[in-house]
Amino acid sequence: MRYLMGVVWFNNQITVKPVVEPQDIKGKIESALQRNVLLDARRITIETRRGCVILRGSVRSWIERAEIQWIAWAAPGVAEVENNIIISP
Repeated sequence: MRYLMGVVWFNNQITVKPVVEPQDIKGKIESALQRNVLLDARRITIETRRGCVILRGSVRSWIERAEIQWIAWAAPGVAEVENNIIISP
């Protein structure tokens, strides 16, 4: 495109989205949570629907809540994260 006569600028907005099954997304997030020794993954439930991840449960701090949300976003195939995790001592 760059070398066509008359083309001054172009913006490539093509994205490639891998086809990932909801079970695979959930499994990858659960595995990542279990690998993180600072998080208590037993108190977290994960639900997936067509690229949307819904997190529920409770954690001890805002940092834990943010870390779990970051882990969910990092999983392949995730388009949206709904974080319903509450903070409780």
